[in-house]
Amino acid sequence: MLRTEPGTRPSEARLRLLTTATRIFYAEGIHAVGVDRIIAEAKVTRATFYRHFPSKDDLILAYLQEIHRMERGTVEAAIAADSSPVDRLLAVAGSIAGNIQSPGFRGCAFLNAAAEYPDTDHPVHQEIIAHRQWFLETLTTLMAQVHEETAAAAARHFVMLRDGAMAAGCLFDPALVSETFLSGIEGLLRINTERQPAESTP
Repeated sequence: MLRTEPGTRPSEARLRLLTTATRIFYAEGIHAVGVDRIIAEAKVTRATFYRHFPSKDDLILAYLQEIHRMERGTVEAAIAADSSPVDRLLAVAGSIAGNIQSPGFRGCAFLNAAAEYPDTDHPVHQEIIAHRQWFLETLTTLMAQVHEETAAAAARHFVMLRDGAMAAGCLFDPALVSETFLSGIEGLLRINTERQPAESTP
């Protein structure tokens, strides 16, 4: 698995390869796209490709790591913009809804990749699980600030609502899917917010 060392600047050729692969993999799928096409569209030589990515799997891992970096940045920005736990969770949900309605939306890159790499021992599948574990843990931490006892279950519920919306968003009206998703998240948060005073009542 190749990762750029912190503090180092990737070469222009590597950036072109990764940018090209990210665009094509997301739009068309991973198995459907060969190395030759990526080399041609990135305008690099075959030797340059293999200098940066010894195999296609290394490029796929770099692609997923780049998507993870972008999604993590979006989530962290949403969390930083609001002060209350509920508002932070609503901001995360809002960023997901915004993504669903963005041009070229083709669903969740990680769920799409999981469909192509079902083998749980494959490094690509493990990269997918690592991303999803990070997202679940982030939501669990936020949910614990709303209602600690139900945080784990509520976070799993959030993830399932998100997964359903990401799948439906490229099949049906994305605005309606986003509205339905946000309504579900608001209901989830309302239930968990109301539990605290209800359970403390004698």
